[in-house]
Amino acid sequence: MKYTLLFLDTETTGNGPEDRLIQLAYRSTDGVDVNELYSSSQKISFGAMAVHHITEKMLKGKPSFVGSPAFVDLEKRFQKNHVFVAHNATFDVDMIEREGLKVGPVIDTLKIARHLDPQEKIDSYALQYLRYSLGIEIEANAHDAWGDILVLEQLFYRLLKKIMEEKNISQDEAIEYMIKTSSQPFLYRSIKFGKYSGKKLEEIAQEDPGYLRWLLSEKEKEDPQDENWLYTLRHYLHL
Repeated sequence: MKYTLLFLDTETTGNGPEDRLIQLAYRSTDGVDVNELYSSSQKISFGAMAVHHITEKMLKGKPSFVGSPAFVDLEKRFQKNHVFVAHNATFDVDMIEREGLKVGPVIDTLKIARHLDPQEKIDSYALQYLRYSLGIEIEANAHDAWGDILVLEQLFYRLLKKIMEEKNISQDEAIEYMIKTSSQPFLYRSIKFGKYSGKKLEEIAQEDPGYLRWLLSEKEKEDPQDENWLYTLRHYLHL
């Protein structure tokens, strides 16, 4: 393999624009494992605590991420174009870049899983759902950064193998394909909310395009915007 991969996950103070990283875990294919907690000036929301169970008390006395050994290591890796692998990578990339780092090439296993299921046979593409639906047997705590990267690593290699077999290409070619696919928005085929929940978007576009135009206007107001929904709605509206 000519690529060095970084399986990475973060836990944060929350999901808002001001929230910051408080746990970072990554495993690299050149043999480095990191799992650390970091202090933050941003208070942890109770909603975030309920997910990852990290409290303010646990961060007392911890260093900040900026300037830490992991920060310096990642800075060097991104300069060398080591490949950032994450599930729903947009979130983790954003959190890492808020700290002053510039991420290089990215593989998003969420996008890849969706891409490999064009008929949307899978009910959910959440990391833990895929873990159990694909029978990934591993001891790992959900919503803990280290536990999540252990699952992420196994999921990645499942997806990599499938691409190699389906396209009859080498491992490096499959990784390049995953990087390219991850850089593009994906196309939703159906909708799972609202009055048309469960219906194909192609059918809605024919029967009630006004609804899709309304939904597009709502999605355009969101901050941050969901590039995948914007791409999907413009596709079906031929915009």
